[in-house]
Amino acid sequence: MAEEFTSHEYDVIVIGAGGAGLRAAIEAARSGAKTAIITKSLLGKAHTVMAEGGCAAALENADPRDGWKVHFHDTMKGSKWLSNWRMAEFHAKEAPDRVRELEQWGAVFDRTPKNLINQRNFGGHTFPRLAHVGDATGLEIIRTLQERGIHEGIDMFTEYTVRHLLKEGDRVTGCVAYTRVDGDFHAFSAKSVILATGGITRCWSVCSGSWEYTGDGHALALWAGAELRDMEFVQFHPTGMVWPPSVRGILVTEGVRGEGGRLFNSEQERFMFNYVPEMFQGDHAETIEESDQWVEEVVSGKIATVRRPPELLTRDVVSKAINSEVKAGRGSPHGGAFLDISHRGEAAILAKLPSMHHQFKELAGVDISKEPMEVGPTAHYVMGGVIVDAETQETTVSGLYACGEVASGLHGANRLGGNSLSDLIVFGKRAGEHAAKQAADLAQPSIDESQVQSAIEEMVAPLERGEGENPGFIYDEMRDMMQEKVGIIRVKNELEEALEDLKEFSQREKKCFPGTSRKYNSGWHQALDLKNMVDISIVATLAALTREESRGGHTRDDFPGHEDEYWGKTLNICWMDNGEIKIRQEPVEKMRDDLQNAIKEVKAMIAERAAEQGGGK
Repeated sequence: MAEEFTSHEYDVIVIGAGGAGLRAAIEAARSGAKTAIITKSLLGKAHTVMAEGGCAAALENADPRDGWKVHFHDTMKGSKWLSNWRMAEFHAKEAPDRVRELEQWGAVFDRTPKNLINQRNFGGHTFPRLAHVGDATGLEIIRTLQERGIHEGIDMFTEYTVRHLLKEGDRVTGCVAYTRVDGDFHAFSAKSVILATGGITRCWSVCSGSWEYTGDGHALALWAGAELRDMEFVQFHPTGMVWPPSVRGILVTEGVRGEGGRLFNSEQERFMFNYVPEMFQGDHAETIEESDQWVEEVVSGKIATVRRPPELLTRDVVSKAINSEVKAGRGSPHGGAFLDISHRGEAAILAKLPSMHHQFKELAGVDISKEPMEVGPTAHYVMGGVIVDAETQETTVSGLYACGEVASGLHGANRLGGNSLSDLIVFGKRAGEHAAKQAADLAQPSIDESQVQSAIEEMVAPLERGEGENPGFIYDEMRDMMQEKVGIIRVKNELEEALEDLKEFSQREKKCFPGTSRKYNSGWHQALDLKNMVDISIVATLAALTREESRGGHTRDDFPGHEDEYWGKTLNICWMDNGEIKIRQEPVEKMRDDLQNAIKEVKAMIAERAAEQGGGK
């Protein structure tokens, strides 16, 4: 018997209401397209709010030596040279305009004494580059974009989960969703569909992501025939809280280290001085005295005359360093390290890090103005995602676009902190603009009822089984397995075991039983989430097994070094063929000559600067 569903027609559908989705929808609506946002959660409840420390853009307000070329160099270097250089170029050039646009729309950024947008230091960025609102930058960006979206007349469908993309031939023509509260079904006709669903970090048991981060967009694209890349590169943010249990996994913004936070092991040693990689030698402080001088200069608003602390190395480096200290028996009591900002004093912390102070005092009983935090690596961001055209953000499937964390390319093997927020607004705008432009030339697609009914049958299947395993048990076990075998440190045999485990989880997912009700049934939601989580976990694990080297967010204990001659020039591409996930390698496209020259120019400037600050010793 056919299920009832409600039909809707739009020019552009945006799936996801974080920073990327909102910015895409705004641009599509401004371009004249009838636009709707479909979001799994509520407005304002997006992972964007977890990006607390700032938004990277070469505004040149804190240091006039900055510019798009330096930002481009830093992004490419941070990516371990696997970034899509066209995206890195667009991002570095356009981020300042997108930040100033937010300011015009009402975003209240912290200010310099000259009343310019203030910028702070972050790991991997040569100069202070992160425009910020205390330690609540993502929240302010979401607020600003939501208010702007209201004025553009965008329709909002909140607490709807999209489970299927409609297609006509090889082109995406809409989607099918259900309401999470009542379990009603809806079909959407669209001339263009934009994925802005965020990441996959709920596939790991220790993560900073909220419940929505179950890889929905990655899976929708995969099932629709799109290709994914870089899925082995999962960023474990070095400073998630590890104790007490009430805050396990909750992020401690990199802004804490940018404001002078120090990392200690159990022996009270500032161990990061021992973990400076060769590629960063010379441009980070070599002594505690030099490090402290840098903090003193920067927090007082001066341009630094010495090199930055090693705590501000890139996230992959800091995460691996903490992991090494724990393995060596020098970790904190609960398997992390100590992060201490208390030397800055309560007044400075309340002024620059008010949310951090309030959050951990209320939730964990930890007063960061008086005592250190216990922190360690937590799954935070996936660099990999759906392959998109750098200019338009269209995927390898016609009519389907992607932006934000669900898209790949900008971050390569490792994302620099702060680049995620500027990524959202730069490529969200591009996705919305080009999706609307394409939609303007197309007739409204019809809704294929047979596809809709097939999608509904898949959705209700768990409810009709009558018996089976609780999906929550499978959900928790799979996340624990991914944490253990596909975590921050990986080896061949564990990755092979993980693939076998995932095959078993896939079979268990097909037999689970969440009860019979479609109303207010969290078990049903979990049962459906499991399908995308299993498939995307397989993609990430297969890519990790295939890349036989350590690079950026991906570390193989059995291949500890870089294999630059091959893997430094090679990408993993995954896709689905008749239900089977496959993988191949493709070479990185050679960078344009003018951009290669820009890289050389910046390298020379950094070397000269390091020598002046003591790096030439």
